[in-house]
Amino acid sequence: MTMAIQVYLEKILKERGMTSKELCALIGITEANLSILRSGKAKGIRFSTVNKICYHLHCDIGDILKFDGNLEEDDE
Repeated sequence: MTMAIQVYLEKILKERGMTSKELCALIGITEANLSILRSGKAKGIRFSTVNKICYHLHCDIGDILKFDGNLEEDDE
């Protein structure tokens, strides 16, 4: 199933000339967790983490997360 929330973190990282490893060091999460987020497979993200990502990438939430207009049903 496709996620209703699309993640554009990879695009913003490239635009800013920053590596995932650099962002991880700035925001204090593991590369594995950032990879899960970048792939769109994360089930959730803390507001504090989004805040740090947006701060360090000088972007808005809407630049990295987009809603595709569809309702995603829980797999549980």
